[in-house]
Amino acid sequence: MSAASPALLHRLKRISLVTQIIIGLIAGIALALLAPEVAKSTTFIGKVFVTALKAVAPILVFVLVMASIANHKVGQETHIRPILYLYLLGTFAAAVVAVVASTLFPSSLVLTTHDVAITAPGGIGEVLQSLLLSVVDNPVSALMNANFIGILAWAIGMGVAIRHAGDTTREVLGDLSNGVTLIVRMVICFAPLGIFGLVASTLATSGFGALIGYVHLLAVLLGCMLFVALVMNPAIVFWKLRRNPYPLVWMCLRESGITAFFTRSSAANIPVNLELSKRLGLHEDTYSVSIPLGATINMAGAAITITVLTLAAVHTLGIAVDIPTAILLSVVAAICACGASGVAGGSLLLIPLACSLFGIPSEIAMQVVAVGFIIGVLQDSAETALNSSTDVLFTAAACLGEEQKA
Repeated sequence: MSAASPALLHRLKRISLVTQIIIGLIAGIALALLAPEVAKSTTFIGKVFVTALKAVAPILVFVLVMASIANHKVGQETHIRPILYLYLLGTFAAAVVAVVASTLFPSSLVLTTHDVAITAPGGIGEVLQSLLLSVVDNPVSALMNANFIGILAWAIGMGVAIRHAGDTTREVLGDLSNGVTLIVRMVICFAPLGIFGLVASTLATSGFGALIGYVHLLAVLLGCMLFVALVMNPAIVFWKLRRNPYPLVWMCLRESGITAFFTRSSAANIPVNLELSKRLGLHEDTYSVSIPLGATINMAGAAITITVLTLAAVHTLGIAVDIPTAILLSVVAAICACGASGVAGGSLLLIPLACSLFGIPSEIAMQVVAVGFIIGVLQDSAETALNSSTDVLFTAAACLGEEQKA
């Protein structure tokens, strides 16, 4: 037995993490189908994994960004600006795709009263104010509440300040960064077990019965996300690199999208994306900033969700939408998406803001939010997979594109 165990562990180490995750996925589905009561008890396993990811992500981002800037050599170029352009272009393009799809395949909702205790923002100004307040948040509070905008602001400030410190201080900071990274790798090793628990418990508890009444709406939502992931994003990457984008697209979807699909949190998937960026050989000073920033502002999936659900309410109420209004909705949805929180269901909170463009009262808009929670089993998972995988995709595209110019 003792001889067999090391041999088994050695064989498991040789299996790629993606393959292990797929095995965990299949095992979770099988358990939910064969023993649903037992599968419900695996909720704790999935919760431990997601909680561990969320726990390490803030400190990882803070230390990694601070160390990268502190040890940045003068004259060494980063590629943050082109990545930001890609983030904004991708989010706006996703909103446009959602407008077109919703116009071609309009959805209708059954709007009834739902008691959903949610406080939605009152306008775009409130979203922008919230973002600014996040930047100047107390650093301890930012770390405790996973406020990544605030964490980035403090990490950049501290990194710039420590650049003027002695070599020993910067070396210690580099060693601290390596230590935190090692802990993150250990957490990621448990991804197959965590996804097994998430899949088994979700299928056993929720199932897909609640989704049957919203098949058309889900088809439009998921269709838009697939179109953006498989057509729009590759087109943007091709424009940037002038070569076949699909090997990079498939890698990002496979190694980032799968874990994001089941964790349903862009913030929780930051460690996974940082590890993938490192394996892709990208510039560390670049991806250590762009990945956590993308988890906050690169929200193509959120833009699709906000647009599709808003236009479903508009169609249900018989409100006419002209081209200028559709363009304005795309812009508003892109801005709202940038303000969506990187947690499960974050984009749904901004639907009332988009609905206000059409004069839809808050009472009806909150019913649309409730519909979003009903279909959230698939909608939010697919949205997060698109958002998170696109963070790595655009970071890689910008880095590789700048290297080609050099």
